[in-house]
Amino acid sequence: MNSASRWAMAVATASAALLTACSGDDGGAPAATAGPAPASSPASVPAAPSGTGGAPDLRSPQTVATGLTAPWGLAFLPDGTALVAERDSARVLQVSTGGSEPREVYRVPGVAAEGEGGLLGLAVAKDYARTRWVYAYHTAADDNRIVRFKLGSDATPEVIFDGIDKAGIHNGGRIAFGPDGMLYAGTGDAGDRSASQNPEDSNGKILRLTPEGEPAPGNPRAGSPVWSLGHRNVQGLAWAADKTMYAAEFGQNRFDEINRIEPGKNYGWPEVEGTSDDDRYVNPLVTWSTDEASPSGAAIAGDTMYVAALRGERLWTVPLGGGEPRAEFSGRYGRLRTVAVAPDGALWLTTSNTDGRGDARDGDDRILRFPAR
Repeated sequence: MNSASRWAMAVATASAALLTACSGDDGGAPAATAGPAPASSPASVPAAPSGTGGAPDLRSPQTVATGLTAPWGLAFLPDGTALVAERDSARVLQVSTGGSEPREVYRVPGVAAEGEGGLLGLAVAKDYARTRWVYAYHTAADDNRIVRFKLGSDATPEVIFDGIDKAGIHNGGRIAFGPDGMLYAGTGDAGDRSASQNPEDSNGKILRLTPEGEPAPGNPRAGSPVWSLGHRNVQGLAWAADKTMYAAEFGQNRFDEINRIEPGKNYGWPEVEGTSDDDRYVNPLVTWSTDEASPSGAAIAGDTMYVAALRGERLWTVPLGGGEPRAEFSGRYGRLRTVAVAPDGALWLTTSNTDGRGDARDGDDRILRFPAR
């Protein structure tokens, strides 16, 4: 029996009405609660501890792959090549910077690609050189789950965590290893708002797991995988040089968010969308209107957080040292799903124009690389 079954979470079934409405990309149904109306531009970001490293050169893009279909997850092997997950085909492709065609290195069995579900996030084990483990978050017939496998193998993936409620919307899906070596997963509420405030439910949370899928030691509640709660649909996870954790989260009709994540804290959904005066909930660091963002992937290089926006069709740069976020490439590449920093410091960016919601352009979907300065 896996760790999720032992935890025995009470997971509710999403209502049909919530599953049929989606106001924004990977968004949801009409809002019941909200803060003040969105401003015309994001507020300035309060200063955070300074990071290290330089910024990528956004003036010099290199196209490293074209012709992909709904790329979602992106992670790097120790040799600097990238693994990319295609949401609907369940293929894991290996992509290099040398101009060669992407190569299929694994196909995840049992993926149910429906609505916003499918093969979603990827992560590479910290000790990959020894263990060869690659991790994936995907939608299956009955749930969302996290599995691990070895590239080039015909073996069935090992399920390390399951029982995350699935739906046509709000499946979350981003996974990443943190600086502490633990595996973090962003989950969505799967259309059931009550799940986000239920500490016994894995939906609407950020989870912190061991590489074997057990609740990690040092979590806010012993034996629970929950790291933070009150989330609607987390699809971006990133850490600054000082190990501060940040997450990108889809709002409903009004506010998308960037949050500074602290263990055990409650980020308000569905009681709050955006900011509030209720001290039970943590206010976001940045909010945008859903037209400006629908934030999916997130990455940090130096003192800047990069956020890929779907509906907003832009790359947001958020200065963690203080200052106003800035939009790059507005409309140039269409919908942007995932952004990640490679081992050499370059920034990789994937488009998402073939996912059924975008307007595909010649060469889509593509992966762009911006070299480190």
